[in-house]
Amino acid sequence: MSAYSPTDVARQLAGGLSSFPVTHFRPDHGFDEAAYRENIGWLGGFGAAGLFAAGGTGEFFSLTPAEVESVVTAAAQEAPYGVPVIAPAGYGTAMAVEMARSAERAGADGLLLLPPYLTEADQDGLAAHVRAVCAATGLGVILYSRANAVFDETTVAALAEDCPNLVGFKDGVGNIEKMTRLYSRLGERLTYIGGLPTAETFALPYLELGVTTYSSAMFNFVPEFAMRFYRAVLDHDRAAVYRYLDDFVLPYCDIRNRRAGYAVSIVKAGMKVIGRPAGPVRPPLVDLDETELALLASLVERLPEESR
Repeated sequence: MSAYSPTDVARQLAGGLSSFPVTHFRPDHGFDEAAYRENIGWLGGFGAAGLFAAGGTGEFFSLTPAEVESVVTAAAQEAPYGVPVIAPAGYGTAMAVEMARSAERAGADGLLLLPPYLTEADQDGLAAHVRAVCAATGLGVILYSRANAVFDETTVAALAEDCPNLVGFKDGVGNIEKMTRLYSRLGERLTYIGGLPTAETFALPYLELGVTTYSSAMFNFVPEFAMRFYRAVLDHDRAAVYRYLDDFVLPYCDIRNRRAGYAVSIVKAGMKVIGRPAGPVRPPLVDLDETELALLASLVERLPEESR
Protein backbone atom coordinates (compact mmCIF):
# COMPACT_ATOMS: atom_id res chain seq x y z
CA MET A 1 0.00 0.00 0.00
CA SER A 2 1.30 3.45 -0.92
CA ALA A 3 2.42 5.79 1.83
CA TYR A 4 0.93 8.64 -0.20
CA SER A 5 -2.74 9.54 -0.31
CA PRO A 6 -4.00 10.87 -3.66
CA THR A 7 -3.88 14.39 -2.19
CA ASP A 8 -0.32 13.84 -0.97
CA VAL A 9 0.80 12.76 -4.43
CA ALA A 10 -0.83 15.78 -6.07
CA ARG A 11 0.77 18.18 -3.61
CA GLN A 12 4.19 16.55 -3.99
CA LEU A 13 4.15 16.68 -7.78
CA ALA A 14 2.89 20.27 -7.86
CA GLY A 15 5.89 21.44 -5.85
CA GLY A 16 8.74 20.20 -8.02
CA LEU A 17 10.03 18.90 -11.32
CA SER A 18 8.92 15.45 -12.49
CA SER A 19 11.20 12.96 -14.22
CA PHE A 20 10.24 10.29 -16.75
CA PRO A 21 13.02 7.67 -16.58
CA VAL A 22 13.91 5.72 -19.69
CA THR A 23 13.47 1.95 -19.59
CA HIS A 24 16.76 0.11 -19.99
CA PHE A 25 16.98 -2.58 -22.67
CA ARG A 26 19.64 -5.11 -23.51
CA PRO A 27 20.90 -5.34 -27.13
CA ASP A 28 18.24 -8.01 -27.75
CA HIS A 29 15.59 -5.51 -26.52
CA GLY A 30 14.88 -7.43 -23.31
CA PHE A 31 14.33 -5.44 -20.11
CA ASP A 32 17.67 -4.83 -18.37
CA GLU A 33 16.34 -4.78 -14.82
CA ALA A 34 19.68 -4.52 -13.02
CA ALA A 35 20.75 -1.47 -15.03
CA TYR A 36 17.31 0.10 -14.62
CA ARG A 37 17.36 -0.35 -10.85
CA GLU A 38 20.81 1.19 -10.57
CA ASN A 39 19.73 4.15 -12.67
CA ILE A 40 16.58 4.81 -10.62
CA GLY A 41 18.74 5.11 -7.51
CA TRP A 42 21.08 7.50 -9.29
CA LEU A 43 18.32 9.58 -10.86
CA GLY A 44 16.38 9.83 -7.61
CA GLY A 45 19.25 11.72 -6.01
CA PHE A 46 18.78 14.93 -8.03
CA GLY A 47 15.65 16.30 -6.38
CA ALA A 48 12.83 15.16 -8.65
CA ALA A 49 9.36 15.56 -7.15
CA GLY A 50 8.30 12.23 -8.65
CA LEU A 51 9.38 9.49 -11.04
CA PHE A 52 6.96 8.40 -13.77
CA ALA A 53 8.03 4.82 -14.44
CA ALA A 54 7.35 3.24 -17.84
CA GLY A 55 5.78 6.44 -19.15
CA GLY A 56 6.11 7.82 -22.65
CA THR A 57 9.85 8.36 -22.33
CA GLY A 58 10.01 4.92 -20.73
CA GLU A 59 8.52 3.38 -23.91
CA PHE A 60 5.23 2.30 -22.33
CA PHE A 61 3.82 1.68 -25.81
CA SER A 62 6.51 -0.97 -26.45
CA LEU A 63 6.14 -2.87 -23.17
CA THR A 64 3.89 -5.80 -22.39
CA PRO A 65 1.60 -5.43 -19.34
CA ALA A 66 3.82 -7.89 -17.45
CA GLU A 67 6.89 -5.83 -18.31
CA VAL A 68 5.15 -2.65 -17.15
CA GLU A 69 4.55 -4.27 -13.76
CA SER A 70 8.20 -5.38 -13.59
CA VAL A 71 9.44 -1.87 -14.44
CA VAL A 72 7.12 -0.21 -11.92
CA THR A 73 8.05 -2.73 -9.20
CA ALA A 74 11.75 -2.05 -9.76
CA ALA A 75 11.21 1.71 -9.65
CA ALA A 76 9.10 1.53 -6.50
CA GLN A 77 11.74 -0.55 -4.74
CA GLU A 78 14.70 1.59 -5.79
CA ALA A 79 13.31 5.13 -5.61
CA PRO A 80 14.69 7.09 -2.65
CA TYR A 81 12.41 7.75 0.30
CA GLY A 82 10.21 10.75 -0.38
CA VAL A 83 10.18 10.33 -4.17
CA PRO A 84 6.81 8.89 -5.27
CA VAL A 85 6.63 6.55 -8.24
CA ILE A 86 3.81 7.07 -10.73
CA ALA A 87 2.80 4.07 -12.86
CA PRO A 88 1.14 4.10 -16.29
CA ALA A 89 -2.20 2.73 -17.40
CA GLY A 90 -3.50 2.76 -20.95
CA TYR A 91 -5.01 0.97 -23.95
CA GLY A 92 -8.69 -0.04 -23.69
CA THR A 93 -10.69 0.37 -20.51
CA ALA A 94 -10.46 -3.26 -19.39
CA MET A 95 -6.68 -3.29 -19.81
CA ALA A 96 -6.30 0.13 -18.16
CA VAL A 97 -8.27 -1.15 -15.15
CA GLU A 98 -5.98 -4.17 -14.92
CA MET A 99 -2.92 -1.92 -15.14
CA ALA A 100 -4.29 0.26 -12.36
CA ARG A 101 -4.60 -2.79 -10.13
CA SER A 102 -1.17 -3.98 -11.22
CA ALA A 103 0.29 -0.59 -10.24
CA GLU A 104 -0.98 -1.05 -6.69
CA ARG A 105 0.52 -4.54 -6.50
CA ALA A 106 3.82 -3.16 -7.74
CA GLY A 107 3.95 -0.52 -5.01
CA ALA A 108 3.28 2.57 -7.10
CA ASP A 109 2.15 5.80 -5.44
CA GLY A 110 0.02 7.19 -8.27
CA LEU A 111 -1.25 6.53 -11.77
CA LEU A 112 -0.85 8.31 -15.10
CA LEU A 113 -3.77 7.46 -17.38
CA LEU A 114 -2.61 7.55 -20.99
CA PRO A 115 -4.93 7.80 -24.01
CA PRO A 116 -6.82 4.68 -25.15
CA TYR A 117 -5.23 2.73 -27.95
CA LEU A 118 -6.09 3.46 -31.61
CA THR A 119 -9.79 4.33 -31.49
CA GLU A 120 -11.30 7.79 -31.32
CA ALA A 121 -13.84 8.51 -28.58
CA ASP A 122 -16.18 11.33 -27.66
CA GLN A 123 -16.27 13.04 -24.27
CA ASP A 124 -18.90 10.68 -22.81
CA GLY A 125 -16.83 7.65 -23.73
CA LEU A 126 -13.64 9.17 -22.37
CA ALA A 127 -15.42 10.07 -19.13
CA ALA A 128 -16.68 6.48 -18.71
CA HIS A 129 -13.10 5.25 -19.33
CA VAL A 130 -11.71 7.51 -16.61
CA ARG A 131 -14.45 6.66 -14.12
CA ALA A 132 -13.78 2.95 -14.54
CA VAL A 133 -10.06 3.37 -13.89
CA CYS A 134 -10.55 5.69 -10.90
CA ALA A 135 -13.04 3.23 -9.39
CA ALA A 136 -10.53 0.37 -9.76
CA THR A 137 -7.78 1.94 -7.66
CA GLY A 138 -7.19 3.90 -4.50
CA LEU A 139 -4.20 5.61 -6.09
CA GLY A 140 -4.28 9.22 -7.19
CA VAL A 141 -4.97 9.38 -10.93
CA ILE A 142 -3.55 11.93 -13.39
CA LEU A 143 -5.21 12.34 -16.79
CA TYR A 144 -2.92 12.70 -19.78
CA SER A 145 -4.84 14.80 -22.30
CA ARG A 146 -3.40 14.30 -25.77
CA ALA A 147 -3.84 12.55 -29.12
CA ASN A 148 -7.22 10.76 -29.21
CA ALA A 149 -8.06 11.63 -25.58
CA VAL A 150 -8.32 15.40 -25.41
CA PHE A 151 -10.58 16.34 -22.51
CA ASP A 152 -12.62 19.54 -22.40
CA GLU A 153 -13.16 21.49 -19.21
CA THR A 154 -16.77 20.37 -18.78
CA THR A 155 -15.78 16.71 -18.85
CA VAL A 156 -12.87 17.23 -16.47
CA ALA A 157 -15.06 19.21 -14.05
CA ALA A 158 -17.63 16.40 -13.97
CA LEU A 159 -14.91 13.81 -13.43
CA ALA A 160 -13.36 15.85 -10.62
CA GLU A 161 -16.78 15.93 -8.94
CA ASP A 162 -17.36 12.18 -9.34
CA CYS A 163 -13.85 10.83 -8.74
CA PRO A 164 -12.16 12.00 -5.52
CA ASN A 165 -8.91 10.28 -6.48
CA LEU A 166 -8.64 12.18 -9.77
CA VAL A 167 -5.90 14.58 -8.71
CA GLY A 168 -4.03 15.74 -11.79
CA PHE A 169 -4.24 16.88 -15.39
CA LYS A 170 -1.28 16.56 -17.72
CA ASP A 171 -1.52 18.61 -20.90
CA GLY A 172 -0.04 17.23 -24.09
CA VAL A 173 -1.96 19.48 -26.48
CA GLY A 174 -0.69 23.02 -26.00
CA ASN A 175 -4.02 24.79 -26.47
CA ILE A 176 -3.81 27.96 -24.37
CA GLU A 177 -7.54 28.59 -24.45
CA LYS A 178 -8.33 25.07 -23.25
CA MET A 179 -5.89 25.37 -20.37
CA THR A 180 -7.24 28.79 -19.43
CA ARG A 181 -10.81 27.47 -19.40
CA LEU A 182 -9.79 24.43 -17.38
CA TYR A 183 -7.93 26.37 -14.69
CA SER A 184 -10.68 29.00 -14.55
CA ARG A 185 -13.23 26.24 -13.96
CA LEU A 186 -11.31 24.03 -11.51
CA GLY A 187 -8.62 26.20 -9.98
CA GLU A 188 -6.51 24.29 -7.46
CA ARG A 189 -8.75 21.21 -7.39
CA LEU A 190 -6.16 19.54 -9.66
CA THR A 191 -2.42 19.59 -10.08
CA TYR A 192 -1.54 20.69 -13.63
CA ILE A 193 1.49 19.19 -15.37
CA GLY A 194 3.03 20.32 -18.63
CA GLY A 195 3.38 17.30 -20.90
CA LEU A 196 4.33 18.53 -24.34
CA PRO A 197 7.50 17.09 -25.91
CA THR A 198 10.52 18.91 -24.46
CA ALA A 199 8.21 20.70 -22.02
CA GLU A 200 10.93 23.21 -21.15
CA THR A 201 10.01 25.19 -24.28
CA PHE A 202 6.53 25.84 -22.86
CA ALA A 203 7.36 26.06 -19.16
CA LEU A 204 7.44 29.83 -18.67
CA PRO A 205 4.15 30.75 -20.40
CA TYR A 206 2.42 27.72 -18.89
CA LEU A 207 3.37 28.82 -15.38
CA GLU A 208 1.02 31.76 -15.82
CA LEU A 209 -1.81 29.29 -16.51
CA GLY A 210 -1.40 27.49 -13.20
CA VAL A 211 0.87 24.75 -14.57
CA THR A 212 3.42 24.70 -11.77
CA THR A 213 5.37 21.69 -12.97
CA TYR A 214 6.16 19.67 -16.07
CA SER A 215 7.70 16.36 -17.07
CA SER A 216 11.33 16.70 -18.05
CA ALA A 217 12.73 14.03 -20.34
CA MET A 218 16.17 15.64 -20.43
CA PHE A 219 16.34 15.19 -16.64
CA ASN A 220 17.46 11.65 -17.56
CA PHE A 221 20.89 12.76 -18.75
CA VAL A 222 21.38 16.39 -17.68
CA PRO A 223 19.49 16.43 -14.36
CA GLU A 224 21.37 19.38 -12.90
CA PHE A 225 20.67 21.50 -15.97
CA ALA A 226 17.01 20.44 -15.89
CA MET A 227 16.71 21.53 -12.25
CA ARG A 228 18.53 24.79 -12.92
CA PHE A 229 16.12 25.52 -15.78
CA TYR A 230 13.10 24.70 -13.59
CA ARG A 231 14.26 27.02 -10.81
CA ALA A 232 14.70 29.84 -13.34
CA VAL A 233 11.11 29.26 -14.50
CA LEU A 234 9.75 29.38 -10.93
CA ASP A 235 11.77 32.55 -10.28
CA HIS A 236 10.34 34.15 -13.45
CA ASP A 237 13.96 34.73 -14.48
CA ARG A 238 13.23 35.33 -18.16
CA ALA A 239 16.82 36.18 -19.01
CA ALA A 240 18.09 32.88 -17.63
CA VAL A 241 15.26 30.86 -19.20
CA TYR A 242 15.89 32.28 -22.65
CA ARG A 243 19.63 31.86 -22.29
CA TYR A 244 19.13 28.18 -21.45
CA LEU A 245 16.68 27.83 -24.33
CA ASP A 246 19.10 29.38 -26.82
CA ASP A 247 22.18 27.56 -25.56
CA PHE A 248 20.77 24.08 -25.14
CA VAL A 249 17.04 23.40 -25.34
CA LEU A 250 16.28 24.75 -28.81
CA PRO A 251 19.37 23.16 -30.46
CA TYR A 252 18.35 19.94 -28.71
CA CYS A 253 14.88 20.29 -30.26
CA ASP A 254 16.45 20.77 -33.68
CA ILE A 255 18.00 17.28 -33.36
CA ARG A 256 14.80 15.85 -31.88
CA ASN A 257 12.75 17.12 -34.80
CA ARG A 258 14.81 15.32 -37.44
CA ARG A 259 12.73 12.13 -37.33
CA ALA A 260 9.43 10.93 -35.91
CA GLY A 261 9.85 9.30 -32.50
CA TYR A 262 13.09 11.06 -31.67
CA ALA A 263 11.51 12.67 -28.59
CA VAL A 264 12.25 9.33 -26.92
CA SER A 265 15.28 8.23 -28.93
CA ILE A 266 17.23 11.41 -28.19
CA VAL A 267 16.90 10.81 -24.46
CA LYS A 268 18.45 7.37 -24.72
CA ALA A 269 21.14 8.91 -26.90
CA GLY A 270 21.78 11.43 -24.14
CA MET A 271 22.23 8.60 -21.66
CA LYS A 272 24.87 7.12 -23.96
CA VAL A 273 26.61 10.49 -24.27
CA ILE A 274 27.06 10.86 -20.49
CA GLY A 275 28.38 7.32 -20.09
CA ARG A 276 25.20 5.82 -18.64
CA PRO A 277 23.87 3.84 -21.64
CA ALA A 278 20.33 2.51 -21.42
CA GLY A 279 20.44 0.35 -24.53
CA PRO A 280 18.53 0.80 -27.77
CA VAL A 281 14.95 1.94 -28.25
CA ARG A 282 12.49 -0.75 -29.25
CA PRO A 283 10.79 -0.77 -32.64
CA PRO A 284 8.85 0.99 -34.00
CA LEU A 285 11.24 3.70 -32.76
CA VAL A 286 14.74 4.07 -34.21
CA ASP A 287 17.94 5.28 -32.59
CA LEU A 288 19.84 8.41 -33.56
CA ASP A 289 22.48 7.90 -36.21
CA GLU A 290 26.16 8.54 -35.52
CA THR A 291 26.09 12.08 -36.91
CA GLU A 292 23.13 13.02 -34.74
CA LEU A 293 24.71 11.38 -31.71
CA ALA A 294 27.86 13.46 -32.26
CA LEU A 295 25.77 16.64 -32.49
CA LEU A 296 24.10 15.81 -29.19
CA ALA A 297 27.42 14.99 -27.55
CA SER A 298 28.82 18.35 -28.64
CA LEU A 299 25.77 20.11 -27.23
CA VAL A 300 26.11 18.40 -23.86
CA GLU A 301 29.84 19.10 -23.72
CA ARG A 302 29.18 22.82 -24.12
CA LEU A 303 27.09 22.93 -20.95
CA PRO A 304 28.85 24.40 -17.92
CA GLU A 305 30.36 21.69 -15.69
CA GLU A 306 27.87 22.39 -12.90
CA SER A 307 24.94 21.78 -15.25
CA ARG A 308 25.94 18.27 -16.34
